[in-house]
Amino acid sequence: MTIRPLATRPLALCIALLGTGLASLPAAAQTVLKLGHVLAKGSHYDVGAVKFCEEIDKGTAGRYKCQVYPASALGGEREEIEAVQLGTQDLVLTSTGPVGNFVPEIKVVDVPFLFRDYDHARKTLDGAIGQEMLTKFPAHGLVALAWTENGFRHMTNNKRAIVNASDAAGLKMRTMENKVHMEGYRTFGILPTPMAFPEVFGALQQGVVDGQENPIPVILASKFSQVQKHLSLTGHVYSPALLITSPRIWNKLSDADKKVFSDAAKASVAATRKKVNDDEANGIAQLEKDGMQVVRNVNSASFRDATKPAYANYAKEFGADRIAAIQAIK
Repeated sequence: MTIRPLATRPLALCIALLGTGLASLPAAAQTVLKLGHVLAKGSHYDVGAVKFCEEIDKGTAGRYKCQVYPASALGGEREEIEAVQLGTQDLVLTSTGPVGNFVPEIKVVDVPFLFRDYDHARKTLDGAIGQEMLTKFPAHGLVALAWTENGFRHMTNNKRAIVNASDAAGLKMRTMENKVHMEGYRTFGILPTPMAFPEVFGALQQGVVDGQENPIPVILASKFSQVQKHLSLTGHVYSPALLITSPRIWNKLSDADKKVFSDAAKASVAATRKKVNDDEANGIAQLEKDGMQVVRNVNSASFRDATKPAYANYAKEFGADRIAAIQAIK
């Protein structure tokens, strides 16, 4: 008969008990979040969304994970914003186009020719004016984590090259559901036709509208070169974007997790802007290669002059001082 040393018995017993105890502990709770946007996989929105999710996963050690739903899988932008407001969707990365219908205070950023260039726009939104606007969202049932980017908008159409504002007259153009844009575009003689983004490609293909206006990264990602002949680099509006979450999510986060979400949003913005920069640098040549006829030397002065009547109304709605303060940022 073999007698086991007494000293080994407590150790074996402890190991067995420890194993039993660990097996009975609950697994760390994991929350899976849905983040939607309307652009294709691989677009600048998608690059930013994926980066945000990676940082959330890393920063919370997997307690929070988010899944990206690109290409309008969860609906158009307005539908997704409504879902976030209702708490049935967790996050949305959206252009500002429809956001002004929910948070009127941010409509001013959609004024045509408000921003000179990317540096001016980014400084404004990252600075005091832009950050103050983000504080307006909770009162409307939304939490804006950061300003991100869509880009300067340009016109495409199937009818003719646009060099002067008068060349756009009479064209039926798809626009966002944004009255600030539409008021400005009417001064060019355009017939603005608001339409949710998921419907745009088909409408262009079928000739329901003559054209549309969007930044180069969107035109690329959406393959509009397949259904549009002419591209004019009008740069008539700088289009910001926003990363928005639901108060239902935000209000239950610890302070430490809120910092993770905020830092992840900043990383997302940086990734999105880099993709926009790359698309701007290389995209026009690609669109030409795809068969589009590009007008680079647009008569910008004619477009600016045409918007003067609209600016009188913008000054009444948003305040001339507010517009001037944004334009003055160097």
